[in-house]
Amino acid sequence: MLHNIFELLFTFFFSMTSLYFLSKVAIKVGLVDKPNERKHHKGSIPLVGGLSVTISLLFYLFRHYESITIAPFFALSVIVLVAVGVWDDKCDISFKIRLFVQAVLSLILVFVVNIKLHTVGNILEVGHIDFGILASVITVFAVIGAINAFNMVDGIDGLLGGLSIVTFASIGIMTHLNGMPRISYHCLIVIVCILPYLLFNLGFIGKKRKVFMGDAGSMLIGYTIIVFLLAATQQTITDHRAFRPVVALWFIAVPLLDMIVIMIRRIRRGDSPFKPDREHLHHICQRIGFTSRQSLGLILLIASIYSFIGMMGEWLHVRESIMLILFLILGFWHYYAITHAFKLTKYIRLQRRKFK
Repeated sequence: MLHNIFELLFTFFFSMTSLYFLSKVAIKVGLVDKPNERKHHKGSIPLVGGLSVTISLLFYLFRHYESITIAPFFALSVIVLVAVGVWDDKCDISFKIRLFVQAVLSLILVFVVNIKLHTVGNILEVGHIDFGILASVITVFAVIGAINAFNMVDGIDGLLGGLSIVTFASIGIMTHLNGMPRISYHCLIVIVCILPYLLFNLGFIGKKRKVFMGDAGSMLIGYTIIVFLLAATQQTITDHRAFRPVVALWFIAVPLLDMIVIMIRRIRRGDSPFKPDREHLHHICQRIGFTSRQSLGLILLIASIYSFIGMMGEWLHVRESIMLILFLILGFWHYYAITHAFKLTKYIRLQRRKFK
């Protein structure tokens, strides 16, 4: 126990130190985010949050190389994914290159490590649905979806880091209580690696030391989360699962639903589903009149409630079909809120004035 505490403290300070020095290097080499029509921050901000988390995670993996089954593969995949992310942060590469790399890493995950999305459980009340030969293809889509869901949600200070901590904490709690202490501890390690980034990103260390996560970090987080979710729900790395697959939807509800709704809207307009815009949930919150910090707090509260619903559904053995129906209802509400954002904004602003 004492050893774990020292290791967590060491990891935290290692991550913070690497973030401090990387931010200085980023300014010199031009790895910064500059304001434009979509990005309204002030000045050039170093895009090194993802690099710092990656280096800290890799250092942890190096020290525990022999005790982590998929350490070599995971380390290699993270290096490749983050390298592409840094390239994208620096040169703004085509989304097709990012998707290709993500697909290749997904296939390696399936055929080399044998981690697959085999089943989604008894969500239709017809028995456990096993994907059989389609499992490999579905896993690729699941991995790419998770990576891009967390990549797209990174829109205001603290949001990506906060949502990822909610998700990792939820996975960590469930795996700790259901016989997967190693995955639970790894979730805690990732959270500790992310915390220094949050302190810098939200300005607690000083506004002049502000950093962004960048595509490198968002893709790393999305990939790590989907690997942990597959390990916890599919009985691949271990001989049992920590929770049912439908519960995983609730743990990533906010970024997943936001991505799906936004992509549907873009396709309906005739745009590319990967074309950036300002129609995400956090943008809607700001149009309503919430500040950036208020929007952050509200969205994290929503994400925490969703995760709590997922955990309660698992603990109370709520039928998987009911859990799915509730999630679909949530999805339709999310779609309605985004597509009727103007009316919703007008109504909420009116109600807020009444209470002032």
